[in-house]
Amino acid sequence: MTALTLSTAAATGLRADAIVVGVAKGAGSKGDLVVAPGAEAVDKAYDGKLASILETLGASGGEGEVTKLPAPSGFKAPVVVAIGLGEVPEKDETYGTDALRRAAGVAARALTGSKKAAFALPVEDAEGLGAVAEGALLGAYSFDAYKDQGDAKSKKNGKNGKDAKAPLAEVALLGAKPRDKAHKAAIERATAVAEELNRARDLVNTPPNDLSPEAFAAVAQAAAKEHGIKVQVLDEKALAKGGFGGILGVGVGSDAPPRLVKLSYTSSKAKKHLAFVGKGITYDSGGISLKPAGHNETMKCDMAGAAAVFAAVISAARLGLEVNVTGWLALAENMPSGSATRPGDVLRMYSGKTVEVLNTDAEGRLVLADAIAKASEDEPDAIVDVATLTGAMMMALGNRTFGIMSNDDAFRTSVHEIAEEVGEPSWPMPLPADLRRGMDSPTADIANMGERMGGGLVAGLFLQEFVGEGITWAHLDIAGPAFHEGAPYGYTPKGGTGSAVRTLVRLAEHTAAGDLG
Repeated sequence: MTALTLSTAAATGLRADAIVVGVAKGAGSKGDLVVAPGAEAVDKAYDGKLASILETLGASGGEGEVTKLPAPSGFKAPVVVAIGLGEVPEKDETYGTDALRRAAGVAARALTGSKKAAFALPVEDAEGLGAVAEGALLGAYSFDAYKDQGDAKSKKNGKNGKDAKAPLAEVALLGAKPRDKAHKAAIERATAVAEELNRARDLVNTPPNDLSPEAFAAVAQAAAKEHGIKVQVLDEKALAKGGFGGILGVGVGSDAPPRLVKLSYTSSKAKKHLAFVGKGITYDSGGISLKPAGHNETMKCDMAGAAAVFAAVISAARLGLEVNVTGWLALAENMPSGSATRPGDVLRMYSGKTVEVLNTDAEGRLVLADAIAKASEDEPDAIVDVATLTGAMMMALGNRTFGIMSNDDAFRTSVHEIAEEVGEPSWPMPLPADLRRGMDSPTADIANMGERMGGGLVAGLFLQEFVGEGITWAHLDIAGPAFHEGAPYGYTPKGGTGSAVRTLVRLAEHTAAGDLG
C-alpha cells in the first residue's frame, strides 16, 4: 500500500518524481484557470505564469483533469502535475473535502509506476489533510493478485508483472505538520479506513472459485484475531441446529456450504451499540431462477455488503471508537442443483416466520432476514444492513448512488447526511405500506417477491418484517455503486469500490461522540 509522510519541506527542494498541485475553473463568464492555494511556491518558480502556461497546454481546471509539464529549473522533481478541482469556491469558502479526496485519487492513479510524489493541494485543516490522504490511498489501489507478478528487478523499477506498473509507492503531504496531533490523527484515521476499504475491494474482486463462504469466514477470523475482535462462525451444522432456514435455503444448492459470521468489537467506554449486517452471496447464479447470460459475469460482487460490514468493524477496532459494533456476515453461494431450493418451496426462517420462495434469485433478502433477526436478539441501538440487493434500485438511482430505507425517518435522514458528508452519493427512499400486500402468500406468512414496480422498496419492506420490535433499522441498497464496470474516476477504481464502508465508519464515529442521540 502507498506510504504517507507529512512534510514541511518546500516543493522546490523536495526529491520526488513529481509535484502535484491543484487548479480550478475561475468564477465568471470567462472561467479563467486559477492556481489553487498550496501551490504558491510552484507558481512563483514559473514567474507567476503557471496558470497561463497550463491554459496554453489546454487545461481548464475541470474536475479530474490531469496536465503534466516539466518542472522549473532548480526543482529536484522533474515534473509538475496539475489536477483539476472543478469550480473555484465562493468567496470565504474552501475546497470541499470530497473535491480534495477525488483530486488526490486522480493524482495517485496518474502517477502509477512512480516511487514518490509530493502533494501540494489546498489543505486548510486536519480534515482536508485527511481527505487528501484518504483519496491518495484509495486512488492508488490496484488488484493484481491474479496477474503475473514478474521478477524482483521489475518490481524494484516500479512494475508489477511483465507490463503493469506498480501503484505510486509514497506520497509526501506538503504543508502538513508532522508534530501536530490533529494532523497525525487525521493521517492515522485515513490510513486505517483506506486500508480496510481496500481490503473490502480485494474481497469483492476475488474470483468466486477462491472466495467461498468458508474462505471469507477464514479471512474474517484472521483479521479479528489480529485486531482483538471476538469472532463466532456458524457452519452448516450449527445453522441447521439453530434454525437458520433462510441462509440454509440459499446455500443448499452449492457444494460450498454457507456460514454466518459474527464479529464483535467492544469498547469499555461505549454507551451505544450498533449492529451492521451484510449480504454475502459469494457468487449468485440466481439458483433455479437462473440469471440469463450477460447478467451473471460480475456476480462475484454480490458479497459487497458483507465486505463493507467486515471492513467497517475492523476500522472501528483500529480507530478505538467508543461504541460497540457488531458485524454479521451472512455468507452463502446461490447455485442451481438437484438439492437447490425451488420456486414454490417454503422456508422456515430463524425468526419463526415462513417464507414462500417465488424466485430463487431474490436470495439476498433471505440470508439478510435471518441475520437481522439474530442481530435483533442483542437489542442494539440500531441495525444497519448493507446489500447489493436489487436491480430495481439501480434503475431508480443509477450506478453511483445507493438507496437508504428505514423504519425511522430521523435515522434515515442522519444516515443520508453522513453518507453525503463522507462523499458517498445516496438518496432516502420510502417504504410504502401499500406495497406490503403484494408479498401476501396463500401458503406462508410472506413471499419473497411482491409487485415488480418499486421492487427495491418491496425488498426493504420484506427485510423490515424481521427487525426486532422497537429497534431502529436502516437498509442500504448498494447494488449500483458496489461494483464499477467503467473507467476509473476520482478515487474509484474499476471493479469493487468499497461502497458504504466510509458511511458505516462515520456513523460509528458519530454514535460514539453522542451526535445521534
